[in-house]
Amino acid sequence: MLRELGRTEGAADTLDVLVRDQDTRRLLLLRALLDAAGAAPATRCPPRALDRLHRDWALLEAAEHADRTAVRATLLHPLVGPWARRCLRGLIGPATRPGPGLRAGLDHLSALAAAAAIRAGLPFTTRLTAHHGLLALPALGALRTAPATTTTVTATHRDGRLTLRGAAGGPLAAHVQPDGSLCSADPRWLPVLPLPAAPPGLGPVPLDDTDPCRGDTSGPGPHGPRAATPVDDPERKTWARYWTAAAPLLRAGGPHRLTETATLLRCLVPLRPPPGAGPAPGGPGAAQYSGTRREAFGAVLSSLPATPAHLAATLVHELQHTKLSALATLVPLHQNNPEPRHFAPWRPDPRPLDSLLQGTYAHLAIAGHWQRLALAAGSVTHRDLGWAEHARCREQAAAALPALAGSAELTREGRILVNEMIALYHRMGDFPPPADQLARAQAYVATTRVIWRQRHGPRGP
Repeated sequence: MLRELGRTEGAADTLDVLVRDQDTRRLLLLRALLDAAGAAPATRCPPRALDRLHRDWALLEAAEHADRTAVRATLLHPLVGPWARRCLRGLIGPATRPGPGLRAGLDHLSALAAAAAIRAGLPFTTRLTAHHGLLALPALGALRTAPATTTTVTATHRDGRLTLRGAAGGPLAAHVQPDGSLCSADPRWLPVLPLPAAPPGLGPVPLDDTDPCRGDTSGPGPHGPRAATPVDDPERKTWARYWTAAAPLLRAGGPHRLTETATLLRCLVPLRPPPGAGPAPGGPGAAQYSGTRREAFGAVLSSLPATPAHLAATLVHELQHTKLSALATLVPLHQNNPEPRHFAPWRPDPRPLDSLLQGTYAHLAIAGHWQRLALAAGSVTHRDLGWAEHARCREQAAAALPALAGSAELTREGRILVNEMIALYHRMGDFPPPADQLARAQAYVATTRVIWRQRHGPRGP
């Protein structure tokens, strides 16, 4: 498995090992949350809140008896992970009294249980709480309520019809669609768009722009993704069009790319475009942000890419982070040295060994993806784009591989993985890019190194 993954590949059975481990950890996390609430002092989890948690858990159990697959899909939705970790930290952290964030977080279990019961087709009536003007049902959508208020909403589900009462504007009715989505003609309802199934086996995947845990509300880092954002109808249609067009491009990058996308990708989270993206995000030459969150296994966060080809490359890139993070959780790849001291030509700041390994792994994968597209391209435009991107990514990986190869911090498993990455780098040299593309990529990396040394010194921190 390590050698296979080191080649940035992964057959279905190999990926299933990573997925099963992540899914087991999610279910244990949810159980740990319930147990922590029961063990917490009354100042942190009052009896009324604990009683509500037990009622929500009972609804989850009843829904699982009705349709285990549907309930597990809800519990394993990527954005449930950040919510559960945040609540668990609030219950066992140093605070003596629950803040509003913990109270709202614990209330969210009611919405999670309701979403699971809806997907399982279980009739129920329960009370939900909307915070900050929004009541989100994970992976299904959200109800807009009065802003900056806390609103109690009664939810009733019968025969595929959900009725929400208590919000301003009167009752709202929503209906379960054949694809599992929840739709309503009421403008207060914000549905989650299921991106259409694109054969073979790719999708449907929710474009989740309603979940309150989809972004980091503390704001972006200096080099990281901006906060997640709702999208309007034209942008949703663009996402759907790009998604459908990306499937054959993933297939051209190798059958393993379709396999890992179908196996690992569970939702797409739209991000705000980066500063300077221009008036038409998603257009030619548009700047883009993308990323993953380790606690949200299966989610890819991205602003709208420039083209379907860039969406396919984004999926390849980010799913390598998903794959490698899951592997590193299962088996240690290196000693955990957090010191940021390594040069990475895709970042202006020094990187710790783990980040260098993650970035090099992803760049090798997209270098191979673009190379395959360039060799298979039927148009000059796609061929030139493929070779340019391949040359840049391969040269960036080349600049980082020596530090990984010479590191004494790798474990035995990490050494096996890195050796396969080096072998992959050399195999790509059997089909070199045009000389002018290679020269530009080499000059780009050399310039990046000079700037980095001017900023951080010849050896870095």
